[in-house]
Amino acid sequence: MEILSCSSATCCNVINLRGASVHKSSGSSQPKLSGSRKRNLCARIDCNLGSSGYSNLDHFCTKNHDQHEGSRSLPAFERFSNVHPKALGDSYDGYVLDGKEGLGNTSERRDLITRILIPGLPDDSNDDSGARISSCFWEWKPKLTVHYEKAGSENVNSPPVLFLPGFGVGSFHYEKQLKDLGHDFRVWAVDFLGQGMSLPCEDPAPQSKEELDSERKDFSWGFGDETEPWANELVYSIDLWRDQVRYFIEQVIGEPVYIVGNSLGGFVALYFAAYNPQLVKGVTLLNATPFWGFLPNPLRSPSLARIFPWAGTFPLPAFVRKLTEFVWQKISDPKSIGEVLKQVYADHSTKVDKVFSRILETTQHPAAAASLASIMFAPQGQLSFNEALSRCRMSNVPVCLMYGKEDPWVKPVWGLQVKRQLPEAPYYQISPAGHCPHDEVPEVVNYLLRGWIGNLESKGSVALPLLDDPENVQYGTTRDLEFVREGSRKSVKVHLYGSKFSLWNQIRSFVKSRLEALEISSQ
Repeated sequence: MEILSCSSATCCNVINLRGASVHKSSGSSQPKLSGSRKRNLCARIDCNLGSSGYSNLDHFCTKNHDQHEGSRSLPAFERFSNVHPKALGDSYDGYVLDGKEGLGNTSERRDLITRILIPGLPDDSNDDSGARISSCFWEWKPKLTVHYEKAGSENVNSPPVLFLPGFGVGSFHYEKQLKDLGHDFRVWAVDFLGQGMSLPCEDPAPQSKEELDSERKDFSWGFGDETEPWANELVYSIDLWRDQVRYFIEQVIGEPVYIVGNSLGGFVALYFAAYNPQLVKGVTLLNATPFWGFLPNPLRSPSLARIFPWAGTFPLPAFVRKLTEFVWQKISDPKSIGEVLKQVYADHSTKVDKVFSRILETTQHPAAAASLASIMFAPQGQLSFNEALSRCRMSNVPVCLMYGKEDPWVKPVWGLQVKRQLPEAPYYQISPAGHCPHDEVPEVVNYLLRGWIGNLESKGSVALPLLDDPENVQYGTTRDLEFVREGSRKSVKVHLYGSKFSLWNQIRSFVKSRLEALEISSQ
């Protein structure tokens, strides 16, 4: 079943002329920048405003929206007449911002050291609705149907990217990625079983007519005493989602993918990659939760697991049903959902109406309450987060970190711990941004994703975003990324942690950037 919910339209074009080179160290899939320092110059042509701007962008991408093709080579820039002529010359070493040449002792020239203008999102108000999104269903097992969304199917030679959602949401949370990145890649986003639109279509443990009362009929699925045969072994655990992702990649996508996961999705992405490195081209963690599950895993701790006679299977025990009813009435309340969204989004001006309505819609499914109980009481995975990380490192699975700094749940310290285990993994800390940076600042996350995937696909010939200085690889750097949203310019600060991350080196990087700014301002 396929429902087409969007239509494609023209998007803004980006040209990046870059000459920096990157190489990989032996025994590692993480890229390193070579010692030569070269100039990065990017022209951004805004189709809607009719203006052009240039900045130090690191993403290499030109999009031919008229032919519905993926990325193209540099000769494509010849068809753009808005490009400042000096910007195309090899000898030009100045800056151009908003169509004006920036030379001499100007504040604009100083700002360009730390400021980068990046593309915005497709804008529905300007007849640019982005890539077309298809809503689909895939039957993995009898009665277990997985909902997913996809975009960019026409980009047959482009890399495949799979997005995994956080707890309580679904593929709809990646709409801004599908619409935008669907112009350049083949993109999928799935709903985990037991969440979103992957809830069961039949009752796994139906109640008898005597048990079913009118007060509980709206969320009564799974509250009976007898389990249906198809649900005998059903438990919404981390291991189930790992297997779901594996078979989805093998049967639907058909080739190794780049996996991007937020919160719970980040844990599943890393956990899956630890077991199936042959199916993974790279993992991006977006504020990944560093733990999942409260009850011990029966294979990992059999003696301890025997203390807990029930671990998320159907039917639910009587005491769990009563507890679930009480908790569900609290967390499914619209006010509670609104309060949670206020917590996880640092910028309260972010529009979350669609997210709110989709979460509320999910809570009204009759199987939602029992599915929550199964998720909460499911056993832990066979590997911890750190063990999965170690396996990925041994298998040379490339990992990239993008964390919102103002996350009230997964604090920045968790991302820094991952960085210490994987010093060569690029770690971008975004501020202001909370627990869901892909939805709060999608312009920034999409820009960084394009650059990171481009770096891996080019085997290092395209540098990682923000690595315009070889020293940044070791000591890191901070940049202000600017973009236009709904006619207004917004700015987000992104700090890239270097491979020699330490508190002292962080202070060193900050002092160095300040001294450079003072030096230019005094010239």
